[in-house]
Amino acid sequence: MLRALHAHVSAAPQRPALHSLGRTISYGKLWRRVERACAHLAGTWGVRPGDRVATLCLNHDLQLALLFACARLGAIFVPLNFRLAVPELSAIAAHAGIRMLFHDAPHAQAAAEVAAAAMHAPIDSLIDRPAALDTRLPQPSQPPGQAPLLLVYTSGSTGQPKGALHTQAGLLANARASWWAHGMTQDDHILSVLPLFHVGGLCIQTLPALLAGAQVTLHQRFAPDAWLAALAQTRATLALMVPATLRAVLEHPGWPQADLSSLRGVMAGSSPIPRAYIDAFHARGVPLGQVYGATETGPVSVVLRLDQAMARPGYAGWPQPEVRVRLAGADGTEVADGEVGELWLAGANLMQGYWRQPDHPDFRDGWFHSGDLAHRNADGCIEVVGRSKDMIISGGENIYPAEIENVLLGLPGVQDCAVVGLPDPRWGEVPVAVVVPAAGADRAALAHEALRETLALSIARFKLPRRVVLLDSLPKSALGKVLKPQLRAMLAMSSG
Repeated sequence: MLRALHAHVSAAPQRPALHSLGRTISYGKLWRRVERACAHLAGTWGVRPGDRVATLCLNHDLQLALLFACARLGAIFVPLNFRLAVPELSAIAAHAGIRMLFHDAPHAQAAAEVAAAAMHAPIDSLIDRPAALDTRLPQPSQPPGQAPLLLVYTSGSTGQPKGALHTQAGLLANARASWWAHGMTQDDHILSVLPLFHVGGLCIQTLPALLAGAQVTLHQRFAPDAWLAALAQTRATLALMVPATLRAVLEHPGWPQADLSSLRGVMAGSSPIPRAYIDAFHARGVPLGQVYGATETGPVSVVLRLDQAMARPGYAGWPQPEVRVRLAGADGTEVADGEVGELWLAGANLMQGYWRQPDHPDFRDGWFHSGDLAHRNADGCIEVVGRSKDMIISGGENIYPAEIENVLLGLPGVQDCAVVGLPDPRWGEVPVAVVVPAAGADRAALAHEALRETLALSIARFKLPRRVVLLDSLPKSALGKVLKPQLRAMLAMSSG
């Protein structure tokens, strides 16, 4: 992986690599920062191969320098989710056995509390004091490609957080998948606004772009007005979004007049993309592709490429060249085309395994069992229909919440929604729809019976929600995924 970066350093050291916090960092300067970060980690703090080095901060270019420095030292980079509470962060820090924690000013207090609670290791405000990188020391030889480099903890939306451990070789394979997915070259300019503590923000476009010799404009965090302004100012060619950020951009008053002419396309992921969002970008001539994956898969695994996006809107797409996909039935055998099975994935970009959980059932014999349900068309195109844990069995019939949610999101007055199953003495389970009305919506049209009548025009009657609940918002993870276990618990309490 370091060789890929250094090739661009050698070929064009003055080429811009990063635009961050009002400054431009060339590839040559980025490499010098990596060298200095290496010296600081090894010389000042005694970081050695295998040590875990964490960050707790808003997006910052020095996170990327630290990642490459860890690659050179053989250390393991652990980006922490600053949106978590201190007890959650402390549990992750203890589980990971963090050796060193770097933070920015807004998270100094949280970092100190985490260190006191879980680490017994030093913290440093390296990100606020880049001058601390001035010392140079002799550097060790490059670790082998199979050396672990990145430890990313899952959001915990389905249980306790797990640490997915990725190797240098796996991250390079993921970069190749990203280049294939986007048709990415050194001429591209990436607008990176999603948090680098997730593999989405870090590994779908940002890291692959640097390994391709492209430019990256890095925002500390997403804001729709800043995103739209940056497109015009930077002439960015590619961007990555999630449903929540897509919606924020589409609802911004500057959207109709926004200059999107430089964009070759936008990739989206993390959860199903409402068709209305896809259509809105396509109407402006911007392909909205999709990346399917998980923290455990790198994440670029199944892709609706930009050159396919307008022909197959809403589909997850096709497996990237270095990934194998199995749609497995309950007995683990492959289901036929058109039948629903659980998505299993294997390939070069998958994680090495779960940190300190070598026998975890989600990762067996090289296959990651995603828990997602999907079917495959005759041409190999894959459509995700829901989570296996979210599937509702009502009166012996399988109901996939995504089917109902997709119809709901197309109705006037529906800003957001989720469908979950709740226990029922007669049917076993029944679907319950939770709807977030749009501003000014006719709430009477979203009441239970009225909504059921509308839905009955599009879906089978056994799939109709037995109950409709209107809420101001849905509980979501940092990447905008609905936290359905929390939602079920809320609904169970309200009905009990």
